[in-house]
Amino acid sequence: MNELENHPEIALLCQLIRRASVTPDDAGCQTLLIERLEAMGFVCETMVFGEVTNLWARRGNESPVLCFAGHTDVVPPGDESEWSSDPFVPTFSDDKLFGRGAADMKSGLASMIVAIEQFVAAHADHNGSLALLITSDEEGRAREGTLKVIETLTARSETIDWCVIGEPSSEKTLGDLVRIGRRGSLSGILTVNGVQGHVAYPQLADNPIRRFAPILAELHTIEWDQGNDYFPPTSFQVVDVRSGVGAPNVTPAALNARFNFRYSTEWTHATLQSHVEAVFEKHDIDYDLRWHLSGEPFLTEPGRLIDAVVQSVKEQTGSAPELSTGGGTSDGRFISPAGTDVVELGPVNASIHKIDEHVRVADVIQLTGLYRRIMELLL
Repeated sequence: MNELENHPEIALLCQLIRRASVTPDDAGCQTLLIERLEAMGFVCETMVFGEVTNLWARRGNESPVLCFAGHTDVVPPGDESEWSSDPFVPTFSDDKLFGRGAADMKSGLASMIVAIEQFVAAHADHNGSLALLITSDEEGRAREGTLKVIETLTARSETIDWCVIGEPSSEKTLGDLVRIGRRGSLSGILTVNGVQGHVAYPQLADNPIRRFAPILAELHTIEWDQGNDYFPPTSFQVVDVRSGVGAPNVTPAALNARFNFRYSTEWTHATLQSHVEAVFEKHDIDYDLRWHLSGEPFLTEPGRLIDAVVQSVKEQTGSAPELSTGGGTSDGRFISPAGTDVVELGPVNASIHKIDEHVRVADVIQLTGLYRRIMELLL
């Protein structure tokens, strides 16, 4: 055993990395966590939906409820021959720990568990309740994980007041950035219908590329909004356009495209959809447009949770964190709508989803202190 594993959060992190929990497989990670949690008096409830294993654990029956949330699943390692070491064998080098999930987000889970152990040992009769919400579906379809757990809790009138998600939010140094919200994500799946024909006889065909071109140009010129105090301007991006029949002298019968909005609280998905559909209706075009909503934007306003997180980071690092709503989506989009204040605080994200993913050992140890201090300030 490496001497760095004398630190309890590092030892636990190594145990988690050794479990090849490629989404949606939990690979026994939650069983490991349950053993630790039950020893502290948590009531642990495993919720299985389809192929996804979820854990809801709670200590206490009173309000307020402070929940730590995260996921045991990881993305596939890719070509393992490109890794400097086996992605599922924790490897130490230059004060870093390498392995798939080291940063995203098994280090967050390890720090949460050890921080809770330390807090409960010192404050066995703490106020309110502590909880954990863990899923194995964050890196996958995200439809049978946190979303389903929140639906279950809501149906039985069980609420969460504050939630800290251990996603790797930091950019350069631990705690330099805390997510206090996320933009919404709305995708359009488009088919433009036409009539196939000979390229030399356009009057006998209906080219869907020509029909879509002015609409695409108009969508790109729209200033959707200027953002607000918490969110950057809404972004419109086309991610896929496909057409053609494989011959240079044939105009196609259909065009398929997909585009995505990352949008601020200036919009809802319904108002954004209506605005886009109004653009299409101005043009002479035969089309089918379907929508996929990954999540509405959410924002945690200033209050006790943010105050506690900022104070914890300042005490531990000497600097106040930047409060941000940037980045992609997270499971916070499922937790916030239930009336929960949500923040994301975790390790540096520079290596997540990459070959040789890693985390600084010192950061994992310090993250434990950050989580413990948040509990002290809130409960």
